[in-house]
Amino acid sequence: MHPVTDWLAVRARLTPSKIAVVEVSSGIRLTYEQFNERVNRLAGYLQRSGVSKGDRIALLSPNSIRYLELLFAAGKIGAMFVPLNGRFSIPELAYVVNDCKPRILVYTDSYQSAVSGLTSHTEIPILLNESGYQSVLTESTEINRFVPLEMEDPWAIIYTGGTTGYPKGVILSHRAITWNAINTMVSWGITENDVTPVYLPMFHTGGLNALTTPVLYAGGTVVIGKEFNASSIIRVVETERCTIALFVPTMYHMLIQAPEFAEAAFSSMHTFLSGGAPCPSSIYEAFRTKGLNFKEGYGLTEAGPNNFYIHPQDAKRKIGSVGVPMFHTDIRLVDSNGNDVSDEETGEIWIAGPHLFSGYWNKPQATVETLVGGWLRTGDLGRRDEEGYYYITGRKKEMIITGGENVYPLEVEHVLESHPDINEVAVVGLPDPKWGEVVTAVLVTVKHKRISGEELKTYCAGKLAGYKIPKLFLFVDELPKTSVGKIDKKRIIGQYSKIG
Repeated sequence: MHPVTDWLAVRARLTPSKIAVVEVSSGIRLTYEQFNERVNRLAGYLQRSGVSKGDRIALLSPNSIRYLELLFAAGKIGAMFVPLNGRFSIPELAYVVNDCKPRILVYTDSYQSAVSGLTSHTEIPILLNESGYQSVLTESTEINRFVPLEMEDPWAIIYTGGTTGYPKGVILSHRAITWNAINTMVSWGITENDVTPVYLPMFHTGGLNALTTPVLYAGGTVVIGKEFNASSIIRVVETERCTIALFVPTMYHMLIQAPEFAEAAFSSMHTFLSGGAPCPSSIYEAFRTKGLNFKEGYGLTEAGPNNFYIHPQDAKRKIGSVGVPMFHTDIRLVDSNGNDVSDEETGEIWIAGPHLFSGYWNKPQATVETLVGGWLRTGDLGRRDEEGYYYITGRKKEMIITGGENVYPLEVEHVLESHPDINEVAVVGLPDPKWGEVVTAVLVTVKHKRISGEELKTYCAGKLAGYKIPKLFLFVDELPKTSVGKIDKKRIIGQYSKIG
């Protein structure tokens, strides 16, 4: 049995006057002591409101300090923090809320209409809006009853896409989040001098756990941005003296095209990281030309998300490699029979380590299929070169990654197939220099009826998150089939890849 350490209280004791969090939109700057006091008041309010150990605390908000306040408040009282994907449609949000059944939902004014729609689908005992939340932070008394916790106790549930089209709640324990922070600090050399800008969505593990929690664990500073704008991000990186940053390739594509990029010195930055999807070599070249360190990583909500390390000098000679396994991470590449493959052969990536998730919320069968003998079967494919460096080569699943967002074709296909004028549909990801992959629907209409792509986009609106709606609609007389009559998506991708 391993008791949980209250990170924030310890940091407030060790470095009370060090800046912990900066919120760009509001100008808030909190020291670790101030941050811990706010979290203690929030935790006290939650306890007095009846939130107990094991209860879920949901948040619907753009990137803000609320994510970290609620995460650490949940950690102090043994509750589970559930950040909701603000890009989900009302039915998608309703599914998640009905699945995790939060005791309380905190939301900002920008999501008032979404919450109104959501409460017509499901019951949430406590709703806390923006003004109410601010009152809690200023007027509530601090927590006075600490809950004894073990490292295996759940700390957060982050919902990620499922192959059936339904999101899966990934349970992250105190052990998983803490060990991801430790592993990242040790492997990447994160220290109290690091400052990281957070512009990835904080309802994703990339925004919450890739750099944010490791930097806080180390005693560094997290700078939270609300929305991605290349010019303003460059300004924030320079003025806040940021040292390490993570963006997805789509963000980097926009960043290097901004006029300010050519002029910026980035003198405080030691590392630019890319994740979420394979990164085009043109982005590597843009940073190499400026003499800046740039490298890629690989992870997923169920593992970390940090799993590999590559030295910036090695990244220059091994373009596209994610490097070698981190200090407390074991990696296997496995064939379809469960045997380890040799160097330069492709296999499914299996991961082991103390940073793995505990399982999927309310999905025991999916958990058993994914966690096997202490190994996480990722469904992703990779190879290892003769020097031991790893490369991500594809996905066993058909998941599409567009702008760092995961899209599962079956979910989109179900929506399009419900349209009365559509007979057959295949949704694939076609290569795209900006988005990584562009969601594409290849369709056969009923009796070859004419229908526009714009009409289909309108049809999907409200049923799917915006990033899941296909950007391309291709109309064909017949979809290619395999010998057993299944739609042949490999042939579709091969045939239309130059269009994307």
